[in-house]
Amino acid sequence: MTNDLTKAAARVLAACQAQGIMLVTAESCTGGMVSAALTAIAGSSTVLERGFVTYSNEAKAEMLGVPMALIQTHGAVSEEVARAMAEGALAHSRAQRAIAITGIAGPGGGNADKPVGLVHFAVASVGGTTMARQQIFSGDRDSVRHQAALTALEMVGQL
Repeated sequence: MTNDLTKAAARVLAACQAQGIMLVTAESCTGGMVSAALTAIAGSSTVLERGFVTYSNEAKAEMLGVPMALIQTHGAVSEEVARAMAEGALAHSRAQRAIAITGIAGPGGGNADKPVGLVHFAVASVGGTTMARQQIFSGDRDSVRHQAALTALEMVGQL
């Protein structure tokens, strides 16, 4: 685990502990990197309730309840699907806050509308609104995944 991910994860854990809330992750292109960063820190079980790695469209639908029609209409890499992933993770856990990540890490899979490096994020809270954001990262597959995991941790740590 890199130092920047560890520091961001520690900030998230401290913020969630201070607020007395549990966190759930719903990851696609990061493949569990956010959960791994959190669980690399002793005591993370007081905050991380569970993590979903929903790499395929079917997993997004089956595990998080993301409607296939939403995926077919907007694509798996979209704000709409990221929001549905975060809200679905909350609905399928006992956590009070969720972070969702879906993107195109590359090197293939991108196009003019959705280039390699495009990642959508969403943070949802029980009884609150869902915040979404998109970023386009540069670099190779590892770099895109790393930047996406770091951004996700920073987003959830700001709330």
